Amino acid sequence: MAVSPTAPPPARRVHQAGHTGRAALAALLTAAALLLPTTASTAAATRSPSPSPSTTGGTFQQVTGFGSNPGNLAMYTYAPAGLPSGAPLVIALHGCTQTADDYYRHSGWPELADRYGFAVVFPQTGAANNPLSCFRWFDAAQNARGVGEAASVLQMVTRAGDLFGTDRSRVFVTGLSAGGGMAADLLADYPDVFAGGAVDAGPPAHCAATLSAASSCQNNDQRLTPAQWAEKVRRADPRHPGPWPRVAIWQGTADTTVRPVNATELRDQWTEVWGIGQSPSGTRSLPGGTTETRYDDAGGRPAVALYSIAGMGHGLAVAPGSGTDKCGATGAYFLDAICSGYHTALFWGLDSGGPTVPGLPAPSGLTATATGGDTVALGWQPVTGAVSYRVFRDGAPVADPTGTAWTDSGLSAGTAYGYAVAPVDADGTTGARSTTVTVTTPGGPAPCYTADNYHQVAAGRATQSGGLVHALGSGQAMGLWNTFTVHTLRRTGPGYYVLADGSC
Repeated sequence: MAVSPTAPPPARRVHQAGHTGRAALAALLTAAALLLPTTASTAAATRSPSPSPSTTGGTFQQVTGFGSNPGNLAMYTYAPAGLPSGAPLVIALHGCTQTADDYYRHSGWPELADRYGFAVVFPQTGAANNPLSCFRWFDAAQNARGVGEAASVLQMVTRAGDLFGTDRSRVFVTGLSAGGGMAADLLADYPDVFAGGAVDAGPPAHCAATLSAASSCQNNDQRLTPAQWAEKVRRADPRHPGPWPRVAIWQGTADTTVRPVNATELRDQWTEVWGIGQSPSGTRSLPGGTTETRYDDAGGRPAVALYSIAGMGHGLAVAPGSGTDKCGATGAYFLDAICSGYHTALFWGLDSGGPTVPGLPAPSGLTATATGGDTVALGWQPVTGAVSYRVFRDGAPVADPTGTAWTDSGLSAGTAYGYAVAPVDADGTTGARSTTVTVTTPGGPAPCYTADNYHQVAAGRATQSGGLVHALGSGQAMGLWNTFTVHTLRRTGPGYYVLADGSC
């Protein structure tokens, strides 16, 4: 393995020369300030990490000559001693003012690599690229497929595969803040490379392509529909038909650097890319005041998960200690709350070879039979350990029967409905969702529903993001999420509604 502990390139000097020089400096400082609290220290950005052995015999070290490196990044790696070929690979991107060494020492990913057996690449940017060493998630010349920093990271993936013999189908990317923004961009740029990702306190994929748009992304609701967010992903690699990466989203509710609306926008973006809607498949409480909200694919496996940490500010959630669910070390922007890396590793399936669903397995044998113009009878096989079941109609939960049969009534004639069922255990954890079964009630025209926007959302006919409502499926704008704005929606297919004011 050709490695050497060379230092990153020196910082580029910036000179002022009259008004033009001051304007250029102001632009650079604005770029540097993105995704940083005003109290950030620049000391970390000047340190050069050197090879560091771990307690298990693995070594953190720089790898040179990994490619043409158009983004001017440095590559550092960690792999447990004796790592077998065919292991997964995780790319971990630091935040502003940080280095690869900071992320190695604090994030917890080396500990998890030792436990579950995978290699980690820690890309590093520096002051020559950005005054405060931020990955340039907001620059179209750096964050797109085949160019700049994005291309440099892809070259690191290839080089790590050659060095460690990693499984090319199990490559994952994660990052904090500006690193999280770049991680989101990479998931969109290279869905054929990354099986999954995690965005910690970062913006949605391709939220900004210019510096002027970046501040708005991190601070404000962009007022885009889920379909518009998803289109940003699809445009990043128009030739890719799927499958899509599985995405974990981590956000502190008290983050004033990257506002919590970014997590909602990320949720909207990736659930829409997956085509699974924004109705949760299950919710549970985790340590550190964390709420996990899960969105499963059609096979009942988690495709998107949102982890909201009550009261946490801007940073990566860690939990120092020796327990199974502990990892990392506290420091600047490494906050003691929960080991986000551990739960991300479970979400990706690094502990078992594939993504897992918390709780019980999905019920089998689901049947749905229309017994009249307004009723559907459901039945399924029991799941050992289930105390009840959650019934989903068109992705939204509608009932929690204790038995293995239930009848849905009050339906519209001549309408298609999609049903799925998930078990619920004694702790209240919703398990894996069954495959969806579609049934059409006989007779009748396409139904219409007139209600205020609040109740349209509550009924699952519309979605809301940032206080604005859009029709489910069509994404048509409906205005503010309140009880004063009233619209009529016509259902034209399973989970698809169009505005029909005055025409029903």
